Amino acid sequence: MNIKKHIPNIITLGNLLCGTIATIYAVRGDFYTTAILVGIGIVFDFFDGFVARLLQVQGEFGKQLDSLADMVTSGVVPGIVMVQFMLSSTLYNQLGVSSWDAALDMGLNIDNWFSYEVLGLLLTLFAGYRLAKFNIDERQSDSFIGLPTPAMNLFVLSLPLISEYTTNILIQDIIHNKYVLIVITILLSVLMVSEVKLFSLKFKNYAFNKNIFKYTFLLLSIALLITLKFVAIPVIILLYILLSVFKNLKKEAVKN
Repeated sequence: MNIKKHIPNIITLGNLLCGTIATIYAVRGDFYTTAILVGIGIVFDFFDGFVARLLQVQGEFGKQLDSLADMVTSGVVPGIVMVQFMLSSTLYNQLGVSSWDAALDMGLNIDNWFSYEVLGLLLTLFAGYRLAKFNIDERQSDSFIGLPTPAMNLFVLSLPLISEYTTNILIQDIIHNKYVLIVITILLSVLMVSEVKLFSLKFKNYAFNKNIFKYTFLLLSIALLITLKFVAIPVIILLYILLSVFKNLKKEAVKN
């Protein structure tokens, strides 16, 4: 038995395990623990491919297993989190209750508030579509076509963390607005299956002039995280999209 070829798959299963446990906490409305587990899962997701290339054991099985794990960690989890956050935002706006646990403590019948919030599951559906598309799209070896599911996941998970740890009333009102959340859900869903070309953070070499967009993005991301903390996460995702679009436009201008 060749143990070496199974090492990346074991790491991928670590991602799946984190996603499965995160799903339980997401259903409970424990967004902080969910975010920690998803963060660990995304780290596993990054390193399984890295280890596979390092050990030269890439294969179709690992590719399919990776997508199945991502479907849970970056597909099912963010859909549930968005539904739960929409529900808690309804309570925030209409009853002044910003905590899911507080709503339950008040004895509220949550089922009465379940209507538009189901739209949050669009994220799960479009994530599944994107992952299936990614597996058969040979154009995405050096870049991404459409927003990667981990990026969407981080954007969604940042919302309840911003709500919990940011005291700015304007930001609170914006992220708890149901129309804002619906627009975010639809935009993220469309971006995942769009034809927008986004650069990959994989480095073939470390020369600055050949990786200027990657280094710029990483440096700006660090600066934003230091200054804005959790608020920086959706800003970084938007920066990633804008830099990618600018890079594409620059490339087209050079061709013409």
